[in-house]
Amino acid sequence: MSSYKLKHHTKRKISEGKFYPLGATIVGDGVNFAIYSENATEVYLLLFDAPDADPTDIIRVENRDRNIWHVFVHNVKAGQLYGYKIAGPYMPQYGLRFNENKLLTDPYSKAFSGKYFNKHNLLLPYNPFAQSKDLVMDKTDNTKIVPKSIVIDDSFDWEDDKSPDVRFEDLIIYEAHVKGLTAHKSSGSNAPGTYLGVIDKIPYLKELGINAIEFLPVHEIYNEDFLVDKKMTNYWGYNTVGFFAPEISYSTQKRPGCQVEEFKTMVKELHKAGIEVILDVVYNHTAEGNELGAMLSLKGIDNPTYYVLTGDASQPKRYYMNYTGCGNSLNLAHPAVIRLVMDSLRYWVKEMRVDGFRFDLASVLGREKNGFYKGSSFFDAISQDPDLCKVKLIAEPWDLGTYEVGNFPIDWAEWNGKFRDNIRKFVKGEAGQLKELGARLTGSADLYQDDGRSAYNSINFITCHDGFCLKDLVSYNRKHNEANLENNNDGSNDNHSWNCGFEGDTDDPDVNALRTRQIKNFISYLMFSFGTPMLLGGDEFGRTQNGNNNSYCQDNDINWFDWTLVEKNKDIFTFIKKAIQFRKDYAVYKRRKFFTGHDQNDNMIADIQWYGENLDPPDWNNPNAKLVCCLIDGSEAPIKEKNEYFLFYIFNADHNEHTVLLPDVNKDMTWYRVADTSADGGKDFFEKGKEIKLNNQSKYLVNPRSVAVLILK
Repeated sequence: MSSYKLKHHTKRKISEGKFYPLGATIVGDGVNFAIYSENATEVYLLLFDAPDADPTDIIRVENRDRNIWHVFVHNVKAGQLYGYKIAGPYMPQYGLRFNENKLLTDPYSKAFSGKYFNKHNLLLPYNPFAQSKDLVMDKTDNTKIVPKSIVIDDSFDWEDDKSPDVRFEDLIIYEAHVKGLTAHKSSGSNAPGTYLGVIDKIPYLKELGINAIEFLPVHEIYNEDFLVDKKMTNYWGYNTVGFFAPEISYSTQKRPGCQVEEFKTMVKELHKAGIEVILDVVYNHTAEGNELGAMLSLKGIDNPTYYVLTGDASQPKRYYMNYTGCGNSLNLAHPAVIRLVMDSLRYWVKEMRVDGFRFDLASVLGREKNGFYKGSSFFDAISQDPDLCKVKLIAEPWDLGTYEVGNFPIDWAEWNGKFRDNIRKFVKGEAGQLKELGARLTGSADLYQDDGRSAYNSINFITCHDGFCLKDLVSYNRKHNEANLENNNDGSNDNHSWNCGFEGDTDDPDVNALRTRQIKNFISYLMFSFGTPMLLGGDEFGRTQNGNNNSYCQDNDINWFDWTLVEKNKDIFTFIKKAIQFRKDYAVYKRRKFFTGHDQNDNMIADIQWYGENLDPPDWNNPNAKLVCCLIDGSEAPIKEKNEYFLFYIFNADHNEHTVLLPDVNKDMTWYRVADTSADGGKDFFEKGKEIKLNNQSKYLVNPRSVAVLILK
């Protein structure tokens, strides 16, 4: 039993309240509290004056409608701390894990008073000395040590804020971590490592040409005990404990709940600069883990409602389905769970004004009884929602058991893992990659055309937070994750990387020159392909993680951006900036229709034509072929441009040079060189109108392992 009796005591005026909306909502002179639990027998609302104090009020919630327990408490204001204790059967073998000794946070909490931590096992739901640990209730009270939910006032001066509403065909996504952007001493930020710190980097993002930033998870994060024991944290943040609450550690923490206002301020300033905000969200699991995990919220509120449970005949619901590798999977087949997720998404769109979401392990969200289904209840709920159907929906289209690239509903874009893998292999020089390359460079019609989607439903990327960064992709043959203290057993062994002849840092000028060229090659494939490009933050100036391809737990210089590298690697930065501008300069990159290989505008020239080096058809089926060229008719652009032009791309992943014949399209037009990754910095990319005229218009010498772009105008 608790250190005090769970007995109603309060001097506050209370009334029935309403079962909607869920969470803590300020109404007039008080707050309406509402929480869903189908199987609870008693629900108690606890109010606190300080995070580590005893409760000032313990209010038994008497009213229940539609399995929602609700009460209105008068004379309660914004900033009030609160939590719940919920009673019911403790029968884990049947999925019931109620424990009135544990203070639980509201699933609809909009802010937390502090971080969760494990102190002498007080967060654990089991007796650590019992033989079957989770089958014995832990009666230790944890009320004082766990963070509290905070009542939040949603009002905020948004001024004249509007979403930039960037179309997918114009989108340039920059994936970054809120803290990592400015935590390093070189950032020059006035508020390093915070939401407000991001604002300091807006001029930089504008210079680069970014119009959307995709943040790694910003929902409140729980740091797993095994990481805390190693003095590490879940830096990436894929361990959510609150679907409405911004992570407190990314705020200045000047006052309780300031993380909400500071997040909104960041969004407002990004919008002013024409930059959209996309959040990486984790709705496939929570931080509560498996049957031996911590009891923080949902597990103690109504475990069989919120999680997918499993077991044998004698213990049918003791265990958790684990499609995520994180211990549990949310039960998105249940209406209350769908409502929780939908309410969370709407909150971030309507109150926090974000512009879209990237869903972690999104195939879990489409799992029903017979596996993944693109017509699942969750997908249907989003598609018909008037607020959510208008924002950007991006799937990570896989989980531990299924790979669903190309199989999501029509209103979803997807991280295209097939693009990443094919481009990595081709640039590395692996055999047998040419056959797939044409599809990947032109928007992956084989994945998206049949269901009515466009090339821009393909989120093209070479690197992301998960795996090698771009500098490491060309510097390491194998992972070097020793800093994670897992004996280098964590992280993928399948990276398709190449160290260019030396493992790790080197002073060899030839190796470093080749690495720089390979970086520019990768950026060329990304920015010259059709689809929506996503750049991993820091790749544009050669950020390194020292070979760590699973840096999820490194809240330090391994992940923090060293801004001195911008000047040190200015050659790379300038190339990428020009490549981004190139996409913006030519309207052909805005076409939503897939290429057909046929003339679409009666000028007797196909919208796209593929060639080998001698103007012969590419040898697609030759496993050793490592060069391909393509001609794109600029007059097929969806927006009529002032002058006619043709773009000619030469992609050479061979270690040999080749002399490429140029198409004889129009004798009255002249070939110019736009870009060549083998050229020295400053001569590798020329801005529009400053291209280099070619003296010999019939052929072009392309150097080993390089990409060249020519324009006929």
